[in-house]
Amino acid sequence: MNNYKNLEIWQKSIALAVDIYSLLKVFPKSENFNTIDQIRRCSISIASNIAEGAGRNSDKEFIHFLSISNGSSTELESLIIISNKLNFIPDDLKEKFVEKINEIQKMNRALQKHLTYKVKSKPLPPSKD
Repeated sequence: MNNYKNLEIWQKSIALAVDIYSLLKVFPKSENFNTIDQIRRCSISIASNIAEGAGRNSDKEFIHFLSISNGSSTELESLIIISNKLNFIPDDLKEKFVEKINEIQKMNRALQKHLTYKVKSKPLPPSKD
């Protein structure tokens, strides 16, 4: 299917995950198995699902995995907001990360829209009648 490493959305998702790991170093140690673990998993899930979808056999499957990736990005955004409200991260860092997440979400929706159009525009194979 697609070479996911060339996709800008995948590259930005990888960069986001790396930045998230750096951000988590300022969290209290007491959150290691709670918030930190959940944030790590969903930040990794964004890029992982883009890659998995790109590696599938059809654009329909890719769209499905982009949807999962988008769900992970909204989960991550919620966790960043909660972390800010719990005073684990300051307002400026919350805004920085929400901005990055929102950019990836916009790219995701645009890619899904493009692939959906492509799927609907494909001519049907000739019938075997």
